[in-house]
Amino acid sequence: MNIEELRDYCLLKPGSVEGFPFGEDILVFKIGEKVFLLCSLLNANRFNAKCDPERAIEWREQYEEVVPGYHMNKKHWNTIYMDGRLTRQQLHELIDHSYDLVFRSLPKKKQEEINL
Repeated sequence: MNIEELRDYCLLKPGSVEGFPFGEDILVFKIGEKVFLLCSLLNANRFNAKCDPERAIEWREQYEEVVPGYHMNKKHWNTIYMDGRLTRQQLHELIDHSYDLVFRSLPKKKQEEINL
């Protein structure tokens, strides 16, 4: 998966928007004003995604391409390398998990607005 495919996949998510709130080289994807994925355009071979703490540990133990989130809360964020060793399905699973975690944290009213 490359940065264009990552972007396209993230924008398929209902309510997903992209922006550059941290500068022109950090692409950020949000849902309901909450971040679910970040990617440096300077190091486009990796991205940060939110993760359930227990699941984050499992992924890190199982795959060397998943490490504690770079410049993020290490308990809740992973950095995932897209160097070809994780399958597209696994990368999608990590993105989906992050999106779902953030979506479920939104107020019910906001969730309903997004699901319309």
